[in-house]
Amino acid sequence: MVAHALTLAPNDAESWLASLADRYSPDHLNLLTRATGWLADHAGEALADSGENLMAHSLGTAAVLAGMRFDAESVAAALLCGLPDKAIKRETLQSRFGPHLTALVEGAAKLSRMDHLLTQLNAEGGQSEALRQMLLAMTDDIRVVFIKLAERTQALRELADGDESLRRKVATDVRELYAPLANRLGAWQLKWELEDLSCRYLEPDTYRQIARQLDERRLDREWYIDQVIGLLSDALKSDGLRDISVSGRPKHIASILAKMRKKRLSFDEVYDVRALRVLVRDVKDCFHVLGLVHSLWQPIPGQFDDYISRPKGNGYKSLHTAVVGPENKALEVQIRTFDMHQEAELGVAAHWRYKEGGGKGGEGVQDKIAWLRQLLAWKQEVADSQELAQHFRNELFQDEVFVLTPQGKVVALTAGATPLDFAYAVHTELGHRCRGAKVDGALVPLDTALVTGQRVEILTVKQGGPSRDWLNPHLGVLKTHRARSKVRQWFKQQDHDTHVQEGRAVLEKELHRLNLDNANLDKIAARLKFPNLDELCAALGRGDLGLGQLDRTLQDEFVPPPEKPLVTPSKRKADAGGVLVEGEPGLLTQMAGCCKPAPPDAIVGYTTQGHGVTIHRADCPMITHLPTDKKARLLRAEWGGSVDQVFAVDVELTAHDRQGLLKDVTEIMAQEKINVIRVSTLSQQHTARMEFTLEVKDLDQLTRFLARVEHVRGIHHARRK
Repeated sequence: MVAHALTLAPNDAESWLASLADRYSPDHLNLLTRATGWLADHAGEALADSGENLMAHSLGTAAVLAGMRFDAESVAAALLCGLPDKAIKRETLQSRFGPHLTALVEGAAKLSRMDHLLTQLNAEGGQSEALRQMLLAMTDDIRVVFIKLAERTQALRELADGDESLRRKVATDVRELYAPLANRLGAWQLKWELEDLSCRYLEPDTYRQIARQLDERRLDREWYIDQVIGLLSDALKSDGLRDISVSGRPKHIASILAKMRKKRLSFDEVYDVRALRVLVRDVKDCFHVLGLVHSLWQPIPGQFDDYISRPKGNGYKSLHTAVVGPENKALEVQIRTFDMHQEAELGVAAHWRYKEGGGKGGEGVQDKIAWLRQLLAWKQEVADSQELAQHFRNELFQDEVFVLTPQGKVVALTAGATPLDFAYAVHTELGHRCRGAKVDGALVPLDTALVTGQRVEILTVKQGGPSRDWLNPHLGVLKTHRARSKVRQWFKQQDHDTHVQEGRAVLEKELHRLNLDNANLDKIAARLKFPNLDELCAALGRGDLGLGQLDRTLQDEFVPPPEKPLVTPSKRKADAGGVLVEGEPGLLTQMAGCCKPAPPDAIVGYTTQGHGVTIHRADCPMITHLPTDKKARLLRAEWGGSVDQVFAVDVELTAHDRQGLLKDVTEIMAQEKINVIRVSTLSQQHTARMEFTLEVKDLDQLTRFLARVEHVRGIHHARRK
């Protein structure tokens, strides 16, 4: 429970302020004193208006935050935010308390006003997760949310003897909205009390039953825990561990009940009814203690959890184990460092998306609040108020807005989204028929940027569709990718019939050209991976499927290969060069000296001035680095299959220099019937480098030569240049 010592006499403001002397500086105490005086001056007026004891409620809320060692500004804001509107006017507060505290009070007051709507929507629509995000998105300073959590904690305390219907309503809101929010933000002390009190009010019989079972055995359990603490403390000290703390772990009825339901256990089977917590200095001591506990008492199988190596999604770290303790009674032991305990009790969790019962959550939200790790400093010491205010600035959902439908459903949109984006987010058909919008009851243009918390109503026509102008980025009526894709899809579907007709005409023309009028059209569609013929025709009509791809499919599937002629025609003189350029023989060609192509190298032709077409290898550096303005001079080329053509290629050999090396290499050339038209050799420091220009019929002949020459004694490398 949170700070009970500070809330025993919430009306006694002077004694409460005196109890804070060791926690806050004189300047901060002065701020709290002035805020308490301002509260006292106006609390009576609020009591007359509402019948509520505002003084006691506000002091109790402030005491919760002070017990958690929040900064003085947060505590002062908790004192002031519940006052009547005229008592917290901006000008008045700024003159008395400054702009930072004023902004915090205004934020807390705004959140309280919005809270009534959110809790109502939660009861109607069950959108707990979206509402929790919306609460944070509406908050410029994250401390405002902690003030609200403390206020709800105080409200539950005060309702112990209050009206039954009001108690159930507040407890339901807390269970669905605020207790999970406290858990996500790491306010563990608040979380436990919020859960316990809401459970007490919503399930009084079950709560009393567990409380009675706990109380019936309380004396025995306390005696047992004291004995176990003594045994374990002595064992730890005798093993050389110092600066440790061993204590009984407090029991929370809500958590016991949740564990019983989740694991379907009876009360007697809940291991952590008897529990210890051991705090040590560092991580290695945690595992030291774990080993010692397991050596003292037999561990219970399946009841060990290492949340240090694998922390929970909300940043929680600890070792949990259950053992058979003295008298054969189950005993749970938690082991963590002092820093881990401080973070678990008071810290702000690093991740938002951890859910008690699992469930879906948006991706990327964890990254958005990773900066909350920095806020762990507030639980250690009270920082300068202005610096802390900047530190707590909320940037969780700067890229999102949360707006409401007329029925109260929360819709999350990208920041800058318009009413038209909202319409498509609610339902595609609503977007198509949208013709206007109201925001908070007032007509607005469709390009209006929405703000978190607004209620949006879409004005529609019975029939109709979107306008092509909506896709115009200069008009700005659509900002989200989802909405723009829905509009494009609508127009795409509207033109579908036209595209089918156009595509069918294209297909019939190609089939006639290839003399395939009797081809199976469904088979063509299946080959091109379309579900039916209409989709194939539509893709042709839209241009999604090109004629080249269609022709290749038709050729592969339906055109028979040419018959081999009975008599081979004689080679034309024009084919003597062995190269076809653009499918035609007879052109003046020459082999490039830079890359020396040979079959079956991939080749390309380059038109020269006065020298015909030069044939290069397709990967020739001269071709790959050709300027853009000269690429038009490239021609498609292929080998013509001449049987008596030879090609010049360059070969390079490196070897250990020895007598007779060149003779051995040239003997292989002679055996392979390769003519040498150029040779160059160089020998340095017993290493010979030889370069040859050879005439080969094709690459097979060259490859065979290189493979053989690599086996010559002394050869290191043999390659084509």
